[in-house]
This record gives sequence, structure tokens and C-alpha cells, in this order.
Amino acid sequence: MPKMTDRERLADLEARQRKMGEEVEKARRALRGKYAAIVPELAVETLTEREFRDLVVAAIRVGGAAAIAALKPLPESTDTPKPPAKRVPATSMA
Repeated sequence: MPKMTDRERLADLEARQRKMGEEVEKARRALRGKYAAIVPELAVETLTEREFRDLVVAAIRVGGAAAIAALKPLPESTDTPKPPAKRVPATSMA
């Protein structure tokens, strides 16, 4: 096999790097999809979208183990939380 020139080697490495980047993104999407499939089983309707997003972002930022350790000392809720009241836009008096 003839030796590759520096340009050929660089082109080959860049192609491999692109392919690896695509594989990483594909694996990332698959994992996120797997986690997203868990959400329909959770009672997320008791949270606002903002609360849910903030909660997930904070848990990811500090790490799962730290988030769980921080939440464990909290008391267990015995009653089913009520969903937030619907917000009705004010009507015009004109």
C-alpha cells in the first residue's frame, strides 16, 4: 500500500472526524429520545413548563447524584398535588 501524502492523510482524518461527529450526534439523539419516553409516565402536569425546565436543567447541571441527594431530605408528599389554576385572560370593559 503506497504511503499517503500529508494532504491525503489530513483529508482522511477529517472525513473520520466528521463521521464520528455524526455518530456522536446520533447516539445523543437516541439517548435523549429514550429519556423523553419516560416523561409521559410522570405527573408533569402539576408543574408549569418553566418549573419543569428549570428543574431538569438544574438537575443536569449539578449531576443526578447531587440532585437526588439534595431532594432526599425533603418530606414525602402524601396528597396528590393539584394542577395549577388555569389562567384566564382579563376581558376588556370597553
